[in-house]
Amino acid sequence: MTLPSRRILAVSIFIVSAAIAMPSAQPLPKARVADLIKKVENGVDEFRDYLEKRGENAKARGSTPQGESRRARRGTPTETQKEVAKERKDELDDALGDLNRSTNRLRRQFDATDKWQETRVQVEQMLDDGRKINQIVARGSYGTEAARLWGVLRTGINDLARAYGLQPLAP
Repeated sequence: MTLPSRRILAVSIFIVSAAIAMPSAQPLPKARVADLIKKVENGVDEFRDYLEKRGENAKARGSTPQGESRRARRGTPTETQKEVAKERKDELDDALGDLNRSTNRLRRQFDATDKWQETRVQVEQMLDDGRKINQIVARGSYGTEAARLWGVLRTGINDLARAYGLQPLAP
C-alpha cells in the first residue's frame, strides 16, 4: 500500500470509529422522560421520608435509659459537636427542600409543554440542587441506607440529565 492510501485508510477508520462512538441524538418520547421525572420525584420522597424517620428514631432512642447509658459510655457530645450536627442536618434538609421544589417545578413545566426539551432550564436547576446534596452526603456520615437511597436518587437524576444532554452528577 502506498503512503497516501494508508492515510486515506487511517482517516476512514477514524471517521467510522468516531461515528460509532457518538451517542445517539434520538430524542426520547415524552412518556419516557415523564417516567424519568417520576422516578426522581419518588426518590426525593423516599430520601426525605428516610431522613425524617431516622431523626424520629434517634430522638426516641435518646430518651430511653438504655440510650442514656450508651451515651455515657461514649461520652456526652460537646455543645460544639451538637451545633455542628444540627447545622449539617439543617443544611441537608434545606438542600433536599430545594431539590424537591425544583423537581416539582420541572414536573409542572414539563406537563404544560408539548416539547419536553423546553424544560431544560428546570432540569439544570434540579441538577444544581442535586449537586448540593451530593456534596453534603459525600462530606457527612449518614449511614449505608442513606447512601443507598441517595445512590438510587442520583442515578435517576443522572438518567434525566442524560436525556436532556446535560452533565450528570459525579458519583
